[in-house]
Amino acid sequence: MTVKIVTDSTSDLTPALARQFDISVVPLTVSFGRESFLDRVEISTDEFYRRLTTEEAFPQTTQPSPNAFASVYKKLCANTKEILVLTISKKLSGTYDSALSAVQMVKGDCKIEVVNSESAAGALGLLAIWASKQAASGMSLPDLKKAVEGRIGETKPVMAFDTLKYLARGGRIGKAKGLLGVLLSVKPVLTLKDGEVSPLTQVRTMKAGMDVLYNFAASHKQIDEMAVEYATTPDIADALIDRLDSLYPKEKIYRTTVSPVLGAYTGPSVICVSVIGKT
Repeated sequence: MTVKIVTDSTSDLTPALARQFDISVVPLTVSFGRESFLDRVEISTDEFYRRLTTEEAFPQTTQPSPNAFASVYKKLCANTKEILVLTISKKLSGTYDSALSAVQMVKGDCKIEVVNSESAAGALGLLAIWASKQAASGMSLPDLKKAVEGRIGETKPVMAFDTLKYLARGGRIGKAKGLLGVLLSVKPVLTLKDGEVSPLTQVRTMKAGMDVLYNFAASHKQIDEMAVEYATTPDIADALIDRLDSLYPKEKIYRTTVSPVLGAYTGPSVICVSVIGKT
């Protein structure tokens, strides 16, 4: 039987992409005050960003419970004996721990492996898609886990921010904390390094930020997968995708939106390019 792939909603996989690649997505929760919503299930990206930019309450996020993962595992085990789970970096969320704890809640001979992606956003989504493609080719669970772990270091997101205030308020700013003193004069460009947020460079305008994202993609000698995602600026994302077509066929670039849970930290104007490839 084919290995089934599970990830969490910080992968930013749209429902259509999840269906296309037969990936099960376990949602995190985003809350405004006493109102809580399952990520992309009970609140859309459009509604989330409307509330983020018009309401005073700052959204909070919560990892899935072990029960949420166990429920998905049990359903999949009815049709497979092997499951690979890919989660957001354990330095950014307790989601990995929930996914791992849930393994002990599943009885029977179904084998489940959980991998800390050391990433998030489109990079996590690309890793899940890549894993799904390998699984479809017949790769066994032990081989697939080893192959995915071997690609983690070749999978990276680069994000251009209009502001870091959301990341700072949400407590996920990591090694980019040093940029807070110059927020008024620069647009930060960040990445994930060793599983946590890390500064890449600073630019004066978002247009210059798009140059950094393009140059990041262009630095790869080989591109196996690419994704471009946005929060509220689809026109900027589309222009960047058109530009990236010179490096990688734009019809193969996955275009998606930053999920509500991640949007609580990135804010409404972020643009992200994620790549699996060799530099």
